[in-house]
Amino acid sequence: MPLTDLRHYIEALRGLGEIQEIDAPVSLDLELGAIIRLCIETGAPAPLFNLLSDHPGRFRILGAPGGTSAQPGMELVRVAVALELPPTTGGLAIAEAIAASLDRPAIEPVVVDDAPVFENMLTGDAVDLAALPAPLLHYGDGGRYLNTFGCIVARTPDGTWTNWSIARMMVVDGKRLSGIVAPEQHFGMVAKAWADLGKPMPFALALGVEPSIPFICGMPLPAHVNESGRLGALMGRAIRTVRCRTVELDAPASAEILIEGHLHLDELVEEGPMGEFAGYIPLDTPARRPTYRVSAISHRDNAILPVVVAGEPVEENHTAWGLPSSAQLLHDLRLAGIPATAAWIPLQSALHWLVVTVPRDWRRRSGVGESAALCRRIGQTVFASKAGIPKVIVLNDDVDPTDLKELVWAFATRCHPLLGHAVFDDIEAAPLLAYLRRSEKVSGHTGKIVYNCLAPDEWGEALPMRASFRHGYPAEIVDRVCRRWSEYGFK
Repeated sequence: MPLTDLRHYIEALRGLGEIQEIDAPVSLDLELGAIIRLCIETGAPAPLFNLLSDHPGRFRILGAPGGTSAQPGMELVRVAVALELPPTTGGLAIAEAIAASLDRPAIEPVVVDDAPVFENMLTGDAVDLAALPAPLLHYGDGGRYLNTFGCIVARTPDGTWTNWSIARMMVVDGKRLSGIVAPEQHFGMVAKAWADLGKPMPFALALGVEPSIPFICGMPLPAHVNESGRLGALMGRAIRTVRCRTVELDAPASAEILIEGHLHLDELVEEGPMGEFAGYIPLDTPARRPTYRVSAISHRDNAILPVVVAGEPVEENHTAWGLPSSAQLLHDLRLAGIPATAAWIPLQSALHWLVVTVPRDWRRRSGVGESAALCRRIGQTVFASKAGIPKVIVLNDDVDPTDLKELVWAFATRCHPLLGHAVFDDIEAAPLLAYLRRSEKVSGHTGKIVYNCLAPDEWGEALPMRASFRHGYPAEIVDRVCRRWSEYGFK
């Protein structure tokens, strides 16, 4: 059955042992964030907070909505269920499913006139963001972040491109929010189109949407491609949207909470710092960032706010951004004629690594004769994407890139420290990459690299035999040992 809202998703996860109801009162000041962080780091079920000790409204909060699970064989169960795949689906299969949908025609959304989100509504002078339960998530955050997993809707002035994205938003006061509006990101491009006309940009922020939506919002699709249509192609059905009440936009009809207003690029306020996906709370002082002025707040009865506590992996930045980015990059590499068997952003790399695997006969399939040239072509393709990954590891596909033990071993033993790497000296960079120097953050550019871990060119298609159980024995011996394992006395 399609999971067309957050509540359906919660019930599906509950049936799989992935929801922990918390009826004890919990404070929005750090306690809630600390609980979610511990759930993230231990793979505990997603916490559903039913009572907030320091907020009077009848709101609930769902923590770690797209986190990983400690259940054996079900690490990515929340992602799989969100995308309506079998709960045991692994990372590479999820990425392949998303990549395959990129070759299908878009299915555009269906607009409806009303939705449950309008059960309660504040407009004009009655607007007060304090009515919503914005938590203080990290010790060291510069403010309370209301949006950590919501869908931001923006449309170009000519109406030809509607962008859905995710970006953090901090509460400034009762009627204003602020956050990063990166000019190289599509949301920033749409905002600039409005600013060039001397106008603020209408926006809608849909919080608590149906579970697949955050995964398309985090996907590095090409410019001028509507996320809503691509999500329709992925899910095989049109996504329902609803007309906003104070701005000319259509937002996901499944929203638990809907905020409308205008983004003012020329009105700057202090925002941040915030603990982010790289795993650190920056030493930076608050930055001057654009202002979102709110014209309406709507919400369902007993609305549920999803909350991500960004930080050390693995959390939703690494699943809802990393997995779709792996899929998009796999599609891009194949489109560029590179015979990639996998493109995988290891969840534990905090979006700083991409692993690309190729078959032994990559020379014949790609028309490229030397490994260094192949690595340069891979880098040119990957670094042209807005995924923002700064380091690429290229391996033969006898290595499973999702297995960290194999990946560390292969990188350590196959990567020559001096030969064959493709270095890119001046590439556009996401400002939140952990290792950037101050000058690189200001310029928005840094160096990026493709690590060549392929076999030496003089070996051709030959690879040394791996000294392991699966690779170092004839297939009949492997099969025999597996069949007789309990006979030997092992459990």
